[in-house]
Amino acid sequence: MILKYIPLDEGMMIMDEAIVKAKKIIEGYPETKFSGEEYQRFYECVYFMCTYHSSNEKTMQLYEKFRNSLEESIFSTVLPTLVNKQGANLLREFVVIWSNYKLMARWLCRFFEYLDRFFIPQHIELESLNGISFSCFRDLVFKKLYCRLIEAALTLINQEREGQQIDCVLLKNVLDIFVEISDYKGANYYEDFERIMLTEISGYYSRLASEWLLYDSSAEYVQKVFWCLNREKQRARQYLHPDTEVKIVQVVRYHLLDQIANKLMEKRQAENSGMVTDYQVPINLQMSNFIIVA
Repeated sequence: MILKYIPLDEGMMIMDEAIVKAKKIIEGYPETKFSGEEYQRFYECVYFMCTYHSSNEKTMQLYEKFRNSLEESIFSTVLPTLVNKQGANLLREFVVIWSNYKLMARWLCRFFEYLDRFFIPQHIELESLNGISFSCFRDLVFKKLYCRLIEAALTLINQEREGQQIDCVLLKNVLDIFVEISDYKGANYYEDFERIMLTEISGYYSRLASEWLLYDSSAEYVQKVFWCLNREKQRARQYLHPDTEVKIVQVVRYHLLDQIANKLMEKRQAENSGMVTDYQVPINLQMSNFIIVA
């Protein structure tokens, strides 16, 4: 390939064309495509600007332009789209935005690929183009919305646990993004979500255990325990990480069986003897309350 001189201003204008068209993807037009001629024009522009001069000045400006194009897209399109969304609507829009953002970033990475191949390896302090794509979205979007995303996801899980119909595919897609976007430097967003979820599950089944001990027979209690364990396994397999299923089962078993094993045994012995424990509502009192309410 014969080297061609491209002035800085002209080269930046050419790359602006690429960026403006790529931004259409994140603006809601994921079907946006680039022809082979367009790809060659944008790639060669970066190549010529980097190789014609021995100085790294232009190359560094291109590197910064790549980063700035992502940040500008986030501030102008991504955040305004998501900032006022709540609940399931937030989750749905988040999944679409993340998919479109990755598609846009992949095109830009292809146009600026020469930086990844030759410039960045010579400067170990610089992040790869793909790394920039992830870190920009993580730092400017994901971290900003993380608490709201967790709240919305947990709301769906609780609704499903209470018998409501939810979009399980949506929930799985969101939690897959939590895994995908986790920080390679140590932060694991899915594990953080998992800890919060397990804490909520602990409180939920601790309350149920007290309620069932009070109103149900020991046989009914055990039947409900096995029903809950099976439902939680099914729920985990639909949209949670495989390792999470084991942790959920452990939490449910602990609160419904292990923690109250002695009380459950005492309850069964009392039933066999025709007695009532001090934490059990007598059947005649239950019937009396039912008649009063009725």
